[in-house]
Amino acid sequence: METTDFSFSGEFETTEGMQKAFEQEGYFIVRSLISPDEMTALRTAIDRDDGIREHAINLPDGEGRCSKMSLWNHPGSDVTGMLARCDKVAGTMEKLLGGEVYHYHTKLMMKEARTGGSHIWHQDYGYWYKNGCLYPDMGSVFIAVDKTDKENGCLQVLRGSHKLGRIEHAPVAGQTGADLARVEEAKKVMELVYVELEPGDALFFHANVLHKSNRNDSDRRRWVFILSYNLARNNPFKKHHHPCYTPLHKVPNSAILECKNVMDFSGKDFLDPTADETIKAQQPR
Repeated sequence: METTDFSFSGEFETTEGMQKAFEQEGYFIVRSLISPDEMTALRTAIDRDDGIREHAINLPDGEGRCSKMSLWNHPGSDVTGMLARCDKVAGTMEKLLGGEVYHYHTKLMMKEARTGGSHIWHQDYGYWYKNGCLYPDMGSVFIAVDKTDKENGCLQVLRGSHKLGRIEHAPVAGQTGADLARVEEAKKVMELVYVELEPGDALFFHANVLHKSNRNDSDRRRWVFILSYNLARNNPFKKHHHPCYTPLHKVPNSAILECKNVMDFSGKDFLDPTADETIKAQQPR
């Protein structure tokens, strides 16, 4: 079993151990991938009502709770765009997937204290398969904005579950979930891991990894960025609510702190929930 927890000092680079963990276990964690100063810069773009959060939609969990989500298809030139385009995020995903990637979308997921809803067991490729992506050559980077733990509904993953291949998915409440009978069998033979993170920690994971999160019953919010990528050669065969291949102009890691644009979101193409057939979203009241 490969080590899945890494930390680094100095300039970040993707190691052989990270590559092996991604291939064998389907995921790995990098502690403090995003520095405290970088997190401060990123929060300037999200900790205000007239910015990214203005585009939030509600995701009901079928149990009377909702999480909020702002999703955009193109990285843009603001500080969150620099995060999506920087080498330690996008460049690492290229190394893990084995080729040129493009930005599929970024989400700011918001589980508020005492009200944030759950997300059922699913694979991201369970959604993206329906969008016309032929291969599961896709992955995401899950970056904690706040401390995430069992109390406030941290992510849970089944270690090695990407090797199961794509599991059938169907609508469940307002979400799309994996066949629960098969998930229950997988849980008998695979380790369930609670992904507890500090702000700036990042989880890199394959699109076929089974994952879920419970509702937030704590007095603390749980906000995260999820940046998703697709291999350029896996260009979807049909147009849908996320981008087909669009060249990604990568930037050095220093661009996050050098970026002074925190409020110009032009070109980001925020999600119209009526265009997404895999969720049943609601406009916040």
